[in-house]
Amino acid sequence: MLRTKPIIDQHLHGCFGVDFNTATTDEVLALLEKLYGLGVGGIFPTLMTDEIPNIQRQISNIKSAAKKQTSKMARILGVHLEGIFLNSKKKGIHDDSLFLMPNVENYKKIEDEIIKIVTLAPELDIDLIKYLRSNNVKVQAGHCVGGDLSKVDGVTHLFNAMGEVHHRNTQTALEAVISDNLYTEIIADGVHLSDDILKLIFKIKPLEKILLVSDSLPITKSDLKVMMFGGKEIFYDGDKATSKDGTLAGSTKLIPDIIKILGEKGMFSPVLIENTYNYHGFTSDKYIEIDDNFNVSSVR
Repeated sequence: MLRTKPIIDQHLHGCFGVDFNTATTDEVLALLEKLYGLGVGGIFPTLMTDEIPNIQRQISNIKSAAKKQTSKMARILGVHLEGIFLNSKKKGIHDDSLFLMPNVENYKKIEDEIIKIVTLAPELDIDLIKYLRSNNVKVQAGHCVGGDLSKVDGVTHLFNAMGEVHHRNTQTALEAVISDNLYTEIIADGVHLSDDILKLIFKIKPLEKILLVSDSLPITKSDLKVMMFGGKEIFYDGDKATSKDGTLAGSTKLIPDIIKILGEKGMFSPVLIENTYNYHGFTSDKYIEIDDNFNVSSVR
C-alpha cells in the first residue's frame, strides 16, 4: 500500500456528464463531490474554445462553485483556459472560427483572477505571454506548431495537437521532451500516447517535470455514447471519444484510471502526483492510498 498526496488534475473538461463549458454552479459542485470520492483533491476546470460571453458566464459559475464548495469536495484551484489563443493548423476538436490572436487586448475580454493556466500557440504570441507571466499565470504551449518554448512554463498534452518530430527541424514536442526545465502534461490513457512514446518520455524527460492529466471529457464516467462538445457531435465507442471525422476529442479516463493503466505497465511513480504540487507551489495535509493493484482510495 502506497500513501501519497491527493491527485490534482490541471486539465479536465468535465466528467459524469458535466461539461465545464456549460455547467451550472450546482452541477460543478456535484462533480467536485464525486471526484473527491475517487481520490482527486483538486482540479483546474478547463474551458475550451467558445464565444466570449459563454466563457465569461462559465468563469462566473466556476467562481460561484469555488465559494460554496465543502471540505468533502475536490478543490477548485483555478481555471485552465485552453481555448481561443490556439493555432488553427493544430485546432483538434476546437472551433477555429472563434480563435483570437494572443494579445493583451483580447485576453482582457475574459480576464479574471481565477484563471491560473493559459494554453496558447507561442508562435502566434504578440504580447500575451509576458503579460500573463507578470500576473503569475502559468503559460503552456499547446495546439501549436512553434518550436521556441523559452518563454513558457510548460506544454499542454505533449505530442497531441503539435507538429510532428522531424530530424532537421525544431518542433514543440521535441523541445519539450529534451528540455529539463519545462513541465509537460501527458495523457497516458492508452489512447493518446503509445507505449513506446511513453517509454521515450520517461527515459528522456526528468520524471519530476512530467504532469499527469486526464483531459477528461464530459462523456467520461457517464452513460452517454453521443454528446455535443465544443459545438460538435462526439461519439464514444467504449475506448475513445472522437468527432464524426475521427478526430480525438479528449480522454475518457480520469487520473485514477490512468494511474492503474501506468501501474500495470510498470510506469507509475508517486512523483507523478507530487509534480503538480511542485509546479503550482501547493501543499496538502490530506492523502490517498494506492493498493498493490493500483486502485486509488478516496481522499482522507
